[in-house]
Amino acid sequence: MPSIMRFIVVGFFLFQSFRFYVNGVGLSYNFYGKTCPQVEYIVRDGLRPMFLTDPTSPAALLRLMFHDCQVQGCDASILIDPGHGSEATEMKASKNFGIKKRELISMVKSMVEAQCPRQVSCADILVLAAREAVAASGGPRINVPLGRRDSLHSPSYRLADALLPPATTGVADMLKIFANKGMTLAESVAILGAHTLGITHCSNIQNRLYGLKNGELRAIEPTFAAFLRLTCQRGSLTSNLSFVFNDPTPFAFDNEYYANAMRGRGLLRIDVEMVSDPKTARLVQHFAMNRDDFFRAFSSAFVKLSRYGVLTGKQGIIRKNCYEIK
Repeated sequence: MPSIMRFIVVGFFLFQSFRFYVNGVGLSYNFYGKTCPQVEYIVRDGLRPMFLTDPTSPAALLRLMFHDCQVQGCDASILIDPGHGSEATEMKASKNFGIKKRELISMVKSMVEAQCPRQVSCADILVLAAREAVAASGGPRINVPLGRRDSLHSPSYRLADALLPPATTGVADMLKIFANKGMTLAESVAILGAHTLGITHCSNIQNRLYGLKNGELRAIEPTFAAFLRLTCQRGSLTSNLSFVFNDPTPFAFDNEYYANAMRGRGLLRIDVEMVSDPKTARLVQHFAMNRDDFFRAFSSAFVKLSRYGVLTGKQGIIRKNCYEIK
């Protein structure tokens, strides 16, 4: 990567350390300084044994936060269970298939409640849990502002399905989604690096492997394409159960996602397109070779996503139980 590219990326993030994108007035980096100063340590200590016993937990918590924040802001609405006779909540959305580990947020919330009753929102705990998931997997420790409030309702599954991007989303549409949340081009490419953790279900790549557009299959490295077809067989009744790892290091938060995509081993359409698209190709190459720059860009993007459309002040509530609105 030319040195000028590195200068631009590093310079941007040095600038960002002095100027912060404002969205979500009411958040601060010392919000619980008087009411629950130990909250970040409670979350960290509560999750540490879970991460040690179940290495899939970090990826699950990161995805849980991303899906919550993309529907109507980071308000913990994804944690709400449906009440009697109510419409199916967002957890029933088809695009929330595979979402798990909600119980970990509830567990940590009970720990926080024991020391700081009705002070810390489920929304803040979810963001802190995702932050810990990244750090525990070898990624950066992200400093996040706090002060979110919990939603008073859960959006319908229809809204969640309308707002969560499908597995077939390409570069142009994905860049629009992240630009609407205030992200720069570099941050938009970096936030996709969250795919370095976890898995992709076969149901999300069936069309790429067996669809009529053979060009998508040709974009995949041949031996890897053969492996995917063997693992994710056509019309398999278990396509929702079968999966493949996102990259060779699925439990480590690193920049292998970009290197893997450049080798022609991307799983989703966005993984393949970002390597060749003129807008994103140089950044993909840069992040593949410069882990620290990727970490800086991802951290900035993570905070912007966590601030987008949040409830603060007297909006919303502080739930005692993350599953219930009361």
